[in-house]
Amino acid sequence: MDVERTALPGIGLQHVFTTRRGRQIGVVSHRNGQRDLAVYDKEDPDTCVVMVKLTPEEANVLAELLGTERVVERLAELHRQVEGLVTEQIPITAGSPYDGRTLGSTQARSRTGASIVAVVRDAQVIVSPRPDFVFAAGDKVVVVGTGEGTAAVARIFSDG
Repeated sequence: MDVERTALPGIGLQHVFTTRRGRQIGVVSHRNGQRDLAVYDKEDPDTCVVMVKLTPEEANVLAELLGTERVVERLAELHRQVEGLVTEQIPITAGSPYDGRTLGSTQARSRTGASIVAVVRDAQVIVSPRPDFVFAAGDKVVVVGTGEGTAAVARIFSDG
């Protein structure tokens, strides 16, 4: 499926795709984290018939509802395509140096080359957590990288 990406100077980015039935749906991603979900008129695709403004939290919930299965599928596909790429779930234990601290403070990507792609908290999957995401004991951090890189991320969460 093709997604049209348009820069909106001073605002952010707009992504629009067309459904199988010919309806255009778009998402405007504002610089401040707000997302606008837009449904365009089928007869006049320049006319927006529904606009739903979402807070960053609401957008994350919607993304999780729509995308959790896709993230798992994509990770599995990447794993099959790229030899040496592994996916690990690393628990945040009580007493971890990062229990109560942000993703950004780990500097995991720059320190290890591995990427934190999601966090599982209770039954909720937080996909692509932002740098200000705060870890809590009981979280499972989904990390993608080499075996060495994911092991290094595990050491960061256990030792600091």
